[in-house]
Amino acid sequence: MTTSTRLQSPHDHVFLGDNHARNERRTWLVIVITATMMVIEIAAGSVYGSMALVADGWHMSTHAAAMLIAALAYMFARKNARNPRFTFGTGKLGDLAAFGSAVVLALIALLIGWESLMRLYSPVAIDFPQAITVAVVGLGVNLLCAWLLRDDHTHHHHGHDHRHAHDHDDDRHVHHHPAATDNNLRAAYLHVLADALTSVLAIAALILGSLYGWNWMDPAMGIVGGLVIARWSWGLMRDTGAVLLDYLPPHEDLPQEIRDIIEGDGDEIVDLHVWQLGPGHHGAIVSVRSPAPLTVAAYKAKLSAIHDLSHVTIEVQAA
Repeated sequence: MTTSTRLQSPHDHVFLGDNHARNERRTWLVIVITATMMVIEIAAGSVYGSMALVADGWHMSTHAAAMLIAALAYMFARKNARNPRFTFGTGKLGDLAAFGSAVVLALIALLIGWESLMRLYSPVAIDFPQAITVAVVGLGVNLLCAWLLRDDHTHHHHGHDHRHAHDHDDDRHVHHHPAATDNNLRAAYLHVLADALTSVLAIAALILGSLYGWNWMDPAMGIVGGLVIARWSWGLMRDTGAVLLDYLPPHEDLPQEIRDIIEGDGDEIVDLHVWQLGPGHHGAIVSVRSPAPLTVAAYKAKLSAIHDLSHVTIEVQAA
């Protein structure tokens, strides 16, 4: 005999992060700041004949475009959060956007590295005072944007912070979770951080170049920056790809926590699926076999203390 939850439910499946609205507003604000600075630099560079200004302006445009991916993902996820066509909501859309941004970040790292190698092979004359001024202004803008995109919370790990929540007849939904990693915000933050890193390395290289005539320092620092950005890109690809493929990292102890709560007194979990639905939200399908099975509601009551479980389906089999 099998007892399971209903296929249809009257409640919504909104699995957006706690700070979704705030992060969306801040991302749009950063885009406006970056785009404004980009236009000013390109216009000033064109008027005053500064290739350094024009180049930095177009460089900022690539990051503005990447952050636009994040902003549009926030907007689409919010507008379609209750769209029944999305079976488990739009909580993972931010991870999809972040994966795309990681690819863009990797391309930027590749371009920086390639241009730096070309500069080493064929050096160009550098107007040090003007280039340093552009780098300092760019760094200031990037630090402001990084402050706006900072994540005020750290990722939550299971096991200690529990609380009870209201149970529905078929699925349990908790809409207030401790904040978890928002990979969409992280992607936008890394783009700003990458720009800031290139500015810092450029300032150091230009100062050394102007003092000691080490023109090779500028492209050398560019290669270092490209390698660091590539490493950030890989980390973001790895983490967002894991979410998109429903992979739980080794440090995620939620499956074991579910087993610890359910198993015992003859109850045995014969099939268990746990996956991330969005920042701070997880879903679970639990199949329990027992010689003296409890009701579905009883098993749900046991799991109600796990706050990160936003969508639970229980199947009970009599052994």
